This record gives sequence, C-alpha cells and structure tokens, in this order.
Amino acid sequence: MTGSLVGKIALVTGGVSGIGAAIAAKFAAEGAQVIAADINARNTTLGDETIAPVWLDVSEQKSCVDLVEAIHERHGRLDILVNSAGIGADLSFLDTPVDVFDRVYAVNLRGTFLIGQEAVRLMCETGAGSIVNLSSVSGMRGNLGRAAYGASKAGVVVLSQVMAVELASKGIRVNVISPGPIETPLVAVVHDQAIRDAWGRFVPMGRYGQPDEIASAALFLASDAASYITGQVLAVDGGFIGGGLVTKQ
Repeated sequence: MTGSLVGKIALVTGGVSGIGAAIAAKFAAEGAQVIAADINARNTTLGDETIAPVWLDVSEQKSCVDLVEAIHERHGRLDILVNSAGIGADLSFLDTPVDVFDRVYAVNLRGTFLIGQEAVRLMCETGAGSIVNLSSVSGMRGNLGRAAYGASKAGVVVLSQVMAVELASKGIRVNVISPGPIETPLVAVVHDQAIRDAWGRFVPMGRYGQPDEIASAALFLASDAASYITGQVLAVDGGFIGGGLVTKQ
C-alpha cells in the first residue's frame, strides 16, 4: 500500500457488495475516507467509519441530492466518485419487458447521471475531482441477452466521454472501467455452467476476474497517477474485447 489516497473523500455507489465493496476496501486501505452508498445498506445517515455504509437509491434524484448534501455537511468536499451500482438482465431483445428495460436503465444509466451531477457540483467547489464509472464489456459488444443491460452500459460510456470533455476545464477527470466476467456473489447465482463454459472459451486468459482486480484499476484511475488521463475506457476483461473470433488455442 502506498497511501495514494490519504486525505481524500471518496463516494462508492454499490459499495457494500461485489465489485463496489472491493473498491471501497482498496480505497480505504490507501488512506481514503470512503462513503459506501448502496440500496442494501441499513444506515440512513453518514457514520464516522473509515468505510461508512449509507443507504442510497441512485435512480431517485432526491436520494442523490440528500446524500451529497450530507457529504458536504460532514466533510466539506468530495474528491472521488466511483459509480459501481448496477443491475443486470439476461433476456433476449424480444423477451425483454418494457418495465425491466426501464428499471435497468434507471439504475445503470440514469443513476450514473444523477449521482454524477450532484457529485460534480460539489467537486466544482474545490476545482478538482476524479470520477470512475463502471460500464461492461457488454456495453462495448452486442453480447446475447443484453438488450437492456448492454444498451444501458453503452450509454454509460458515451455519458462519461461527454462528462470528461465538459469537465476537464473544471479540473475533474472522468474515466470508465468495463469489466468482463467477474467472480461476484451475483454472478455466482446467475451464471450457470453453460455460461461459464462460454466465457471460458472466449476469454483469452481462460478465467473469471476477481473484484480486487477491478478495484486495482479503479484505484489507478482515481489517483494522481492517472492525472493526465480522462475520457478513456479501460476494459478489465482478460482479453475478451481484443479476442476477435478465435481467442484460445
């Protein structure tokens, strides 16, 4: 550990499980005060823990406004935002109900937009900040069954690029991580053996990634080590995006 985030205030959405929890832990180990905001968190007010869990529904504007106001009151600043909150749907285009499509968009894309707006308003007060938005390799390729999820994650990529261009002059960097298959509690439930076998064929490294491997990428992009990097999409995917039609020999 290098202490690269000492003195930083970081907000991680989806921060109590899976990838978000790994990012929160990694940031805290590097010295940051972390607010782990999640719809499954029990706390409704900010605590003083190094990783402070607090309830947040990213799809609701008032929830986002209230949380950022609470961060302002307690800490007076926000240096880092990581948008890890998200939900999935594995349904074909014709079988995707409109309400499922709308809910996936509400969390994955609208949520990134809403909490991003509020966070940026606070970051502008100090003239600096770093935002890391999580997309997916399904937002970069037309993977089967990802009509809602893939489209929402593709939207995260373009939204982030627009943010990067518009916010660069304000001292705020915005980048994207697109994970491939990652071993999370949710994946353990929804990925059956057939899905695992398929990923195994098309990921050149031949394995699922670990949440900590995404956290390491997030740490780099959020830290001053990436001070001249903005508007970029980093696929942390074992080589999936670069694989083409034939990936494993």
